[in-house]
Amino acid sequence: HRAYAYMLLPESRPITPTAARRLKAIEEYSHLGAGFRIALRDLEIRGAGNILGSEQSGHIQMVGYQMYCQLLAEAVKRLKNEPVEKPITAVLDLKTAAYIPKNYIPMERSRMEAYRKIAAARSSRELQEISAELSDIYGPVPEEVKELLEIAELRIAADKIGVKSIVAGESSLEFLFTDDKLLTKKNIFERVGCKTTVANDGTVYVHLPKNYFEPKTLLSVLRKILKVA
Repeated sequence: HRAYAYMLLPESRPITPTAARRLKAIEEYSHLGAGFRIALRDLEIRGAGNILGSEQSGHIQMVGYQMYCQLLAEAVKRLKNEPVEKPITAVLDLKTAAYIPKNYIPMERSRMEAYRKIAAARSSRELQEISAELSDIYGPVPEEVKELLEIAELRIAADKIGVKSIVAGESSLEFLFTDDKLLTKKNIFERVGCKTTVANDGTVYVHLPKNYFEPKTLLSVLRKILKVA
């Protein structure tokens, strides 16, 4: 039998803003299995507290739960004198249809978690493990997801050699480096044998034929430039 709960509000006085947010969370997350979302929203409202004590205070909503966990993990590593891994900051805007279809992962929370894992991956091996996990849970990985995983792998490779961003333009690929000095050290564009020009702001334009901008061909060109096996 399905249970019901009735919240009775006093007519004589208004409720506090915090109480209103809690009631809104209960109203919004009323479906089966929504307990985690309610707990997470409550955590954001009251703060994560002091992990070394009993106080419940803080402003986790200012940075978000995932960022809070990341900052906490980094702080713990520093206290243990362990190396803190640099986050992947390279950006790839290739205008391709790389996404996770709703008919592959129907639940929004599970789909967002898959996106988060792919975005947080730091190596090709991690991406392979994510692909295997998706295949095991949801079945064979569709082409759209394979493309998303491939772009994530290219993003990791680009970050390793100091590429800040790669943008697909009308007739060229635009590469921007984190440091102008990297241009003289890495002749990566010679691998595709296409004309390149360097703008005053340090952007490198790799001019490609029109047929190279077909998604699979474009990814193949980038694999060659970034030397991804």
